[in-house]
Amino acid sequence: MKKLFSFIAILSLLFVAACSSGASGDKKSFPTGNIELVAPATPGGGWDATARAIQKILKDESIVDQNINVVNKPGGSGEVGWQYLSTKDAHHLSINSSLLITNNLLGQSELTYEDFTPLAILTTEWISIAVGNDSEFKTAKDVMEQLKKDPGSLTIAVAPGLGNNDHLSFVQAAKTYGVDVSKLNFMIYESGGDVVTALLGGHVDVATMAVSESKDQHIAGNFRVISVSSDERIEGLEDVPTWKEQGVDMVFPHWRGIMGPKDMTEEEIAYWDKVIGEMVETDAWKDLVKNNDWTPLYKNSSETTKFLEEQTTMYKDLISESGLVD
Repeated sequence: MKKLFSFIAILSLLFVAACSSGASGDKKSFPTGNIELVAPATPGGGWDATARAIQKILKDESIVDQNINVVNKPGGSGEVGWQYLSTKDAHHLSINSSLLITNNLLGQSELTYEDFTPLAILTTEWISIAVGNDSEFKTAKDVMEQLKKDPGSLTIAVAPGLGNNDHLSFVQAAKTYGVDVSKLNFMIYESGGDVVTALLGGHVDVATMAVSESKDQHIAGNFRVISVSSDERIEGLEDVPTWKEQGVDMVFPHWRGIMGPKDMTEEEIAYWDKVIGEMVETDAWKDLVKNNDWTPLYKNSSETTKFLEEQTTMYKDLISESGLVD
């Protein structure tokens, strides 16, 4: 009988140990397969470059063990890629930007950031205002003074359409300065390169574009950048004041981030918080940001959720006041 009880006790211990081992194993169950990173655009653009940089750094720095594949899902200003992500699990992520918000506000998409799990804001690229070398306007404040007198008196180049950051950053600056932004006269071009050409050719009075599109032209003396949307002066453009320095209390980031599908578990979110948090601290990531004239703007998942809520409120007001929607 004693032998029987001893045998039963041993079996019980083995069962408890097996259960404990299984429970411990479950805690480390994610990720269980390959990782897919969606670039919701064709190869070569900012979203694609960001996705492929993340892929390379996570593998080169041994931050993620699983294979990471970048897939391009272009179309609809991000809509095709984000619709694709919405059907997947937490092994799938996507690059995003403010278009995730403005597409919805402009009636071009039913998706909002709340249909996904915000994971991080990664970087920003600041936006510049430029004029021709022979322009009568020496500062951005001069431009705003003219627009305050007559909002439709200047032609303002922007690409590739109204409602993007280049457009809305100018609207925000003008609104802050007291300009009637519903009467601004924007000239729409297909690309940033076309905006540069229009300004160089004297076809417009003012142009709004990413710093990466204007910096080299300013340094070469081909036209003058007169303001940037950053909170402090930008390396390489130290002679260009910010909006704040010119009496316009505004900072306007052109950010890129990363998100997962809706209803991710706390474990999955914590995993990606750890992975992305480690990645942005690597020298490889810091070099990438510097070489692309980006600025670090890292926010973790909880900070990103709050940031997107604030951005949605801001964009809603700007789009309404600019007359893009009723």
